[in-house]
Amino acid sequence: MRQDTGSLWENFLIAERIKRNHYSRKWVNQYFWRTTLQQEIDYLEESEGKTDAYEFKWTDSSVVKFPKSFLAAYPEATLTIVTRKNFTGFLLGEN
Repeated sequence: MRQDTGSLWENFLIAERIKRNHYSRKWVNQYFWRTTLQQEIDYLEESEGKTDAYEFKWTDSSVVKFPKSFLAAYPEATLTIVTRKNFTGFLLGEN
């Protein structure tokens, strides 16, 4: 019913992931990615020359398309969609 559920979900996941990385002493560069056309990636981690891109979705029915400009700029990036069904793996660093 809330209008900000998706934003709260994204904030929760990023905050918990940052804590998990800190407590496990995993040092990563953390970013988000957005173009002037408002295409975006919710969360990026870069470590040891590897880039992991994450999109967070509260509803499983949401269609997720990673922007073509991101895919062209970072063809080697690992792409992951995090939902309520698989978020524990993200928080525990299993994906």
